[in-house]
Amino acid sequence: MVRSIFCPMLILCAVPLGAAERILDFSDARLNEAPPGFRSTVTGSGKPGDWRIIPDDAPSLLPPISPKAMVVSKRPVLAQLSRDVTDEHFPLLIWEEETVGDFALSARFKLVEGQEEQMAGIAFRIQDERNYYYVRASGLGNTFNFFKIVDGVRGPAIGAKVEISKGVWHELALECKGAQIRAWLDGREIFPPLGDKSFNEGKIGFWTKSDSVSYFTDIKLTYTPKVTLAQMLVRDALKNYPRLLGLKIFASSTNQPEPRIVASSDPKEVGAPARHIEQDVIAHGTVYHGKENGAVLVTMPLHDGNGETVAAVKVVMKSFPGQTEKNAIARALPIIKQMEGRVRTLNDLTQ
Repeated sequence: MVRSIFCPMLILCAVPLGAAERILDFSDARLNEAPPGFRSTVTGSGKPGDWRIIPDDAPSLLPPISPKAMVVSKRPVLAQLSRDVTDEHFPLLIWEEETVGDFALSARFKLVEGQEEQMAGIAFRIQDERNYYYVRASGLGNTFNFFKIVDGVRGPAIGAKVEISKGVWHELALECKGAQIRAWLDGREIFPPLGDKSFNEGKIGFWTKSDSVSYFTDIKLTYTPKVTLAQMLVRDALKNYPRLLGLKIFASSTNQPEPRIVASSDPKEVGAPARHIEQDVIAHGTVYHGKENGAVLVTMPLHDGNGETVAAVKVVMKSFPGQTEKNAIARALPIIKQMEGRVRTLNDLTQ
């Protein structure tokens, strides 16, 4: 579940104009299943982790009346339960809904078990499993460190020694502004601000190592949403053609090779896989026409600056007496042509 949040720490309270605020508290997720909207993968060797929502005693979301009045209750939390003892094994659970640039984030974590390792962290500006930053806490090593992974090669640790108790909730906070990266543990900035220009945007994810059993909850994120060209095309078309009943763009991307909805008049549909009709339009440039519930549907190819088909656009319009396939396509064609004038390459649509 994603909903509005209150500011948990001072660094999260200065919300930039136009910024979005999200909280992932998993209250609507099913127990003993992975949360929707996330992708489980792994860096290094071994299988992806076993990520599930389980009930656990966690601090209340409401601020305590006094430091001694901290209230805990049984709430759904995210748990990584795999006990793979492989050394170079880093389970990742990536939030797929947003790509973010500048952001501020806080999350609570608890180190629960692990013979080889007891670690928990947040990965950020994730490009893929081999390219990202992460900050992690180690209970056995008593360290809080920042790392960068480029092409699967992990850079040197930057951080400090700090005691991190097992079995209790800690708070990790991050702030990225441009090339500057800052991190806090339980309200303390453990190492000085860092500067790195390798990745300027990416996904957010949860990170563990080896056989670490770790829990996460109360993930609070403030960020400036990224608006892709595909989203702008849909937004502008709906503005220019207010009588449209629906509009969707289907395309593949670097991280998602299979075609999916990359922009829609209904934001909830974004990320849904393309059906065989849209796949055929992208693969062969076919045009499809149909009718449904008093509406006419036209699915047409979208071409880039070289004339190559890079996407499929589904236009939903109100039908009228005497509506034919020919005039339905004629109604949809100007919308597609306006879009094509702004698309140079496939990457333009989704990046």
